[in-house]
Amino acid sequence: MTDKTLRLGTRRSRLAMAQSGQVAEAVSQVTGRPVELVEITTYGDTSREQLAQIGGTGVFVTALRDALLKGEVDFAVHSLKDLPTTQPDELVVAAVPVREDPRDVIVARDALKFTDLPSGARIGTGSPRRMAQLNAYARSHGLDIVTVPIRGNVDTRIGFVRSGELDAVVLAAAGLNRIGRGDEVTDFLSVDTVLPAPGQGALAIECTAGNADLVATLAELDDPFTRIAVTAERSLLAALEAGCSAPVGALADLLADGQIVKEMRLRAVVGTTDGTRMVQLSTTGPVPETHDGAMALGRELAAEMLAQGAAGLMGERAH
Repeated sequence: MTDKTLRLGTRRSRLAMAQSGQVAEAVSQVTGRPVELVEITTYGDTSREQLAQIGGTGVFVTALRDALLKGEVDFAVHSLKDLPTTQPDELVVAAVPVREDPRDVIVARDALKFTDLPSGARIGTGSPRRMAQLNAYARSHGLDIVTVPIRGNVDTRIGFVRSGELDAVVLAAAGLNRIGRGDEVTDFLSVDTVLPAPGQGALAIECTAGNADLVATLAELDDPFTRIAVTAERSLLAALEAGCSAPVGALADLLADGQIVKEMRLRAVVGTTDGTRMVQLSTTGPVPETHDGAMALGRELAAEMLAQGAAGLMGERAH
């Protein structure tokens, strides 16, 4: 029985297939068992509506979770930033592997950097979070930009730049790196300019809670520092009662002294999409030793943000 093929549920997009393929290889090495990819179409893949309108939360995840619960696949790989913050009891995130680069990047015409874009430059993004921060940065630095809502896969988005429809698009560094297209990046957006989505760059490997052997095996791929960081980020998101399409950026950094990790800094931002009103805060403290400690860190920072009026900047709050 031990050499029985494991079935990995994945979305069909090129990026999902690439990251699932990488996980499949790692799981195969750990288990000595072959892993086959089972392609599953999700509502978020077929709907052409803006993510903010279809609710964002869970649109890429529900079909994969249904397949897990029905036993059609043994485990699934998600982009962590797509996972709703409430975890169903029947399922467990068995591993959060080492995180890719969490930053956002620009792919612009003529290899331009963000700050070199011409006045009135049209920048495409489907993310209210990116719009809010880009507009706020532009406003405070005297830049004139227009953010244009777009959807579609990496090819579609970069295609808007190649065709001249847009001057630039904003994408996640991790996604481009995973599909081998990092060389198309014309500028990395510093996290001081644009904070990523909570969990950006990280993957979640999920299986049923009842499959103790598989949970234990997949746990070998877990990176404790990545897990602590994304737990704090997602706890903040949950405490703000914001869905994954809300204009919330958050990043937990581990601050090291030489080789020794000493502290964790959690930074977060909430803003209106036009960038006129922003609440941006950070907190630094000892690296949480436990899941509960990481959760508490996120909740505390969220409470401070809510006290400064963050709720009023998020539009509809997700429930």
